[in-house]
Amino acid sequence: MLSSDHSDLEKSSALPQFTSLSTTRCNSPAPEPGFLSAEPNLVDGHVSTREVDDDTDVDKHPLLKLPTWRKSVITFVASWMTFASTFSSAALFPAVPEIAADFGTSEEIINVTNAAVFLAMGTSTLIWGPLASIIGRRTAYIISGFMLFVSSIGMAVAPNLATFVAMRLLAAFEGTYFMVAGQTIIADLFIPTKRGTAVGFFMSGSVMGPALGPCLGGIITSYASWRILFWTQTAMVGIGFILSVFFVPSVKTPSSEVGESTKRPSMLTMENLAKFNPINTFKMLRYPNILLTDIACGFLAYPQYSLLIGPEYVINPRFHLNGSAVSGVFYFAPAVGFLTGSLIGGKFADITVKKWIKKRGMRLPQDRLNSGIYAFFIVVPVAYMIYGWVLEKEVGGLAVPVISIAFTGFGIMAAFNSLNTYCAEAIPAHRTEIMSTKYFIQYVFGATANATFLPLEKKIGIGLVSTIGAVLTILSGCIVILVAKRGLVMQRWVEKSRTKN
Repeated sequence: MLSSDHSDLEKSSALPQFTSLSTTRCNSPAPEPGFLSAEPNLVDGHVSTREVDDDTDVDKHPLLKLPTWRKSVITFVASWMTFASTFSSAALFPAVPEIAADFGTSEEIINVTNAAVFLAMGTSTLIWGPLASIIGRRTAYIISGFMLFVSSIGMAVAPNLATFVAMRLLAAFEGTYFMVAGQTIIADLFIPTKRGTAVGFFMSGSVMGPALGPCLGGIITSYASWRILFWTQTAMVGIGFILSVFFVPSVKTPSSEVGESTKRPSMLTMENLAKFNPINTFKMLRYPNILLTDIACGFLAYPQYSLLIGPEYVINPRFHLNGSAVSGVFYFAPAVGFLTGSLIGGKFADITVKKWIKKRGMRLPQDRLNSGIYAFFIVVPVAYMIYGWVLEKEVGGLAVPVISIAFTGFGIMAAFNSLNTYCAEAIPAHRTEIMSTKYFIQYVFGATANATFLPLEKKIGIGLVSTIGAVLTILSGCIVILVAKRGLVMQRWVEKSRTKN
């Protein structure tokens, strides 16, 4: 059984024995305000086993009271913005030859800039997260949307490579914040037993952007200028920006309203400067369960982005296909896999959470990690290695890599769903910081995949490249098992150390 922290706590001499859905007295010190204590939840010297956090408290999470129709609209807007922001990051994969020819450079240079874009996407969370804590999530969301709109226009009209790269980096600098903010919005809107399904719908935007982008990009660049790609993104971002102004909610909690009016302006200024320090974001990595989960996301990102680069440079030569439109069509397969994996994975994660609540009488955030085990150890490694080795050995027809790439995409997103939702639940008071570190590490691995896939494929072949991706996925699964079993103990160990200090 993967989740063993509950039994470990019952055996611990530092905690009393407790029963399901009960509250018992404990002499343990309360944790530092703002940090979630490991389950059982320590608040004012009490042990509460009803919930691992207060995510069902409508007084502390007023967005839970919103009607279902409005939650659905907000989820759609958040998902749409991730779709629009990630669209161009992968849409130019099949258009690289045309862009390189237009700017008089090589395809390798364009692919290197893709890696730089992923690094910008990762580091941007270190700025937007702290900034949002000062000016508010809604304000940061709207500003980011406007800047993405402007940079999309800049990419469409760029007269030279330098301007094009600068605008791409600026667009990447905004894009990731929609994923971070979107995850925190979903966590504020839905109770834990419905959150996985909601995250699945939200993630459909972020996964369909990179998957459908190359497909549409291939078709567009076959019949029109590659610049139409970025005019398309401009229109998409514009629609999302308008919807954001009307529907993205602001967040007001009792803790954020108490005492603010009694503080002097100088005190507020110093507090804001302290909040803006990006280094504060990395403080979440002192929690081993958070660090390990981020690394697991990074390992999983490598096969994800390697998968998206493959069709143009691997499938086309193998089957002697020509044209951006043809290679773009192959992105339908991972797109279908990503979408179904996100939706089904989210639903299965919620079912897993409900199963553990019924079995144990309480919920731990890491319970939902159990839902992705089959994806980590069976679906992704098997499907990805079939994809790589049938292309390497030139056996089987076209259907084999197409089907295997779809199953790989399905498994990747089914695994990602549980990881993403866990990151938003582990320490609710610091969701933004945790999601920021996750995307930072995830996009560092994404940048590595973009920069190394083609050189590795040419040197060792697509078979061994897919094997590397499969091994990384299995390592990610091992990490997930560790966090599912011991994540609670890891988090509690850090909080005890901080209390003593």
